[in-house]
Amino acid sequence: MRVAVVDGQGGGIGKHIVEKLRREFPEDLEILALGTNALATSVMLRAGANEGATGESAIVYNAGRVDLIIGPVSILIPNAMLGELTTGMAAALSASPAKKILLPLTRSGIEIIGLRSEPLPHLISELVQRVKELVLPERKV
Repeated sequence: MRVAVVDGQGGGIGKHIVEKLRREFPEDLEILALGTNALATSVMLRAGANEGATGESAIVYNAGRVDLIIGPVSILIPNAMLGELTTGMAAALSASPAKKILLPLTRSGIEIIGLRSEPLPHLISELVQRVKELVLPERKV
């Protein structure tokens, strides 16, 4: 299964996601780090992503070529991440046929009602558990 982890700014959220996915799926996943900037991409690559690509063209090109898109919910919001996430990126990611598993994190003045407030490590653990259910449906996880 080919998974895109999308992040921007310092790439810290993507780094934690990639590290946890790599620990849980040493060989079952091909992880593609898609960064809105070079720093985010390189941080995710150092965390264990198989490949990485940076910028609008890379994100638009790869959004439809993966099975799963992972990142904060802000990757679907134009101009999120202090403007790093372009409308083209948001459109390509949201229109992609890939399943999306998103963390409810946003600094874009948007509140998502009905979600409980949890620390980031707990959210990432929950995200990885959901990926396990999708990647390994025949095994009880």
